[in-house]
Amino acid sequence: METKAKNLIEAMIFIMITSCHSNKHIHPQRKNIVETVYASGKVTADSEFTVFALSAGTVIKKLVREGDTVKTGQLLFLIKYEASSAKLAAAQSAYDEAQANLSEKSRVLTDLRISMDNAETKFTNDSLLYIRRTRLWQQGIGAQNDVDNAYASYITSMNQKKSAEEKYHSTKNDLEVAMANARSQLSGAKNDLSNYFIKSPENGRVYLTLKEQGEAVKLNDAVAMLGKSSQRLIRLSVDQQDIDKVKTGQEVLLRTDITGNTIYHARVERIYPMMNESDQTFRVDAYFTDGTRLPYTHSSVEANIIIQKKTNALTIPRLAMISEDSVIVSKSGHSKTIAIGTGIRTLDEVEITGGLDESAEIIMPQ
Repeated sequence: METKAKNLIEAMIFIMITSCHSNKHIHPQRKNIVETVYASGKVTADSEFTVFALSAGTVIKKLVREGDTVKTGQLLFLIKYEASSAKLAAAQSAYDEAQANLSEKSRVLTDLRISMDNAETKFTNDSLLYIRRTRLWQQGIGAQNDVDNAYASYITSMNQKKSAEEKYHSTKNDLEVAMANARSQLSGAKNDLSNYFIKSPENGRVYLTLKEQGEAVKLNDAVAMLGKSSQRLIRLSVDQQDIDKVKTGQEVLLRTDITGNTIYHARVERIYPMMNESDQTFRVDAYFTDGTRLPYTHSSVEANIIIQKKTNALTIPRLAMISEDSVIVSKSGHSKTIAIGTGIRTLDEVEITGGLDESAEIIMPQ
């Protein structure tokens, strides 16, 4: 048994020695190297947005379809609105009446103005009569009773004048309040009615309609998806481990599922600071820079964001490294582990910035 064990150990040592001697040797090479960050996402319409129903009802007219170009304020859908129309008519009638009550031809205010004018006239006459009676009495003409009666009439007409003025201004104030309420109710009724006319909030193209004529809609139901037709937005998702490398202005190379291996060029325009917790990614927006105007939206894309690139860089395969900063080299027939400086890293290669030159003989680890 001891002899067999000894023979087995010797065989294993022989295999290890043989393997060491059969390791592949390479030399650093100069080539162009590009560091990229992978991202996936989709192509969307620029400024894409959803239009929602602002009232419940039934679609009685659908005025657009997918692919149509629309302008700001253009009618998209018409919802049944009989009840709202009746409410508007009642509000309009109340407003017209309130407006008439405040006009120059208002019966209410006209009667009060006449009463106020009559009270003013009577007060003027009674005050003059009281003054005359007082002066005559001072001259010994007339009787005290005449003065007292004139004074009573003067006080009474003065109070009637004040009462008529207060009644006029109070009534006018009430009518102004009623006018304001009627105006508010009319505005609300118009706004309610306008909610049954679903319009485009801006210029763009219809990419999706979600309701058909005759279908019921509820408040806040999505009815259509619109966006700008002139430009496409590339919405990318970048892993949280790579997001700190991405900067605005960086070049993006991408391809879509629809067009296969065709490579498109884009540029990073915006980086969103909040992480999507469901997939641990950050949103990055990019725009095409090569004049591409894809007719379709929401197609999947795969992209490489170019972080940095260098020409004629000294490189080695990543598989040649035994750690983040070490390789095994052969010197004078002996192997030795040395530390190296590194720069750009790709999936396959590493840029060497120190510790090696083109003459170095690197032993590829098993």
